[in-house]
Amino acid sequence: MKLTKGKINELLTQPGCEHNHNKEGQTKNKSCTQQAQPGSAQGGCAFDGASIALVPITDAAHLVHGSIACSGNSWNSRGSLSSGPMVYKMGFTTDLSENDVIFGGEKKLYKAIAEIIKKYNPAAIFVYSTCVTALIGDDLDAVCKAATNKYETPVIPVHAPGFVGSKNLGNRLGGEALLQHVVGTKEPPYITAYDINLIGEYNVAGEMWGVLPLFKKAGIRVLAKITGDARYEEVCTAHRAKLNVMICSKALINMATAMKERYNIPYIEESFYGIGDMNRCLRNIAAFFGDEALMVRVEEIIAEETAKLDVALAPYRERLKGKRMVLYTGGVKSWSIVSAAQDLGMEVVATSTKKSTEEDKARIKQLLGEDGIMLEKGSPEELLRVIEKTKADLLVAGGRNQYTALKARIPFLDINQERHHPYAGYVGMVEMARELDEAVHSPIWRQVRKAAPWEIWQQEHESLLNLEAE
Repeated sequence: MKLTKGKINELLTQPGCEHNHNKEGQTKNKSCTQQAQPGSAQGGCAFDGASIALVPITDAAHLVHGSIACSGNSWNSRGSLSSGPMVYKMGFTTDLSENDVIFGGEKKLYKAIAEIIKKYNPAAIFVYSTCVTALIGDDLDAVCKAATNKYETPVIPVHAPGFVGSKNLGNRLGGEALLQHVVGTKEPPYITAYDINLIGEYNVAGEMWGVLPLFKKAGIRVLAKITGDARYEEVCTAHRAKLNVMICSKALINMATAMKERYNIPYIEESFYGIGDMNRCLRNIAAFFGDEALMVRVEEIIAEETAKLDVALAPYRERLKGKRMVLYTGGVKSWSIVSAAQDLGMEVVATSTKKSTEEDKARIKQLLGEDGIMLEKGSPEELLRVIEKTKADLLVAGGRNQYTALKARIPFLDINQERHHPYAGYVGMVEMARELDEAVHSPIWRQVRKAAPWEIWQQEHESLLNLEAE
């Protein structure tokens, strides 16, 4: 794939993304064209986005063609889990030196690919360009093609150097690599009438494993997971699915739209967080197939699972009722977690809209009501101001915001990709309730909110001085 300006513009102006509905004049939405700011945040570049989208293919090797720092920065930054192969967890890099920058790194790349195939025999190798190798002009396509012909193992170039744009653009560049080199290259052993693909579900903390049994019970087969806990071959066969279900908002919208054009596979956007969203997801998929028996089975599953949930969540609902939450996350979670919290009787007083589409914002406004605060920016100062204003009981956000919660002396729950607990599906709802309960009612907060010994001494000292003065 040639990474031209036209290709980047095409990915940034996907018609299925609401960000692109206002493209003229002062109302033009700038969020899609924002460049990553060096040093502003860990892993916000296009290379990082491509890694996030592709590394969860667990039986493939992922080779970073660049300096070792790029590999180290991205390796294991996400908690995507595997139920089998662990090759994806190996950190492979060509570790370019100054000498390679001057004379080129293509030979070193070819040797690295050969070494990985001989030692690890992966199902495929994804080779990621980085800022350095894109700038010096290494021909990834030629090296990957030569290695594929020589070793008969798919070697796929991923053109996503960090400087071309943001993490979201990198997600789509990863999707382009799959569209061009992987999807449609093999046929599945068999097909069923209810084959679907999950797009944008990365199995963070293993939360997809709480949802797959529901599909299986209903009689719906997940043909390909793109890409959580995926195997290379299943992604190759994704073109035979009847429906694409997008989970992570618009991260891989280009895959959904391209597969609709090429293979006539429609797509829907769903969420696995919260009881209402999980119910709606199952119902929408069943409604798409239009099979009465399937719809009946789905309703039976929903009735059975919600009955069990009511029993499991009862003690947590009692303890969490009325607790006030400030939520700072991105994409679909900015509204789907609101729904899940409200299922537990909690009040979400503010949530972020930084990465939200216009459709997301409309949902947030409906869920929060007139008094809810929609946060465009999430600086520590802004979060502390909102926490104080709303008298919030806890902050739910990404890991780097935990110190903001500590400064405000309120509990914190990590909701982003670094977490170790699955929150999706019905079983994930119970896990989320347990984590929220433990965070809110931890005895440590009584200690943290107590006055420090020197503050007590200062108060006593001032009291004595006041008495003497009187």
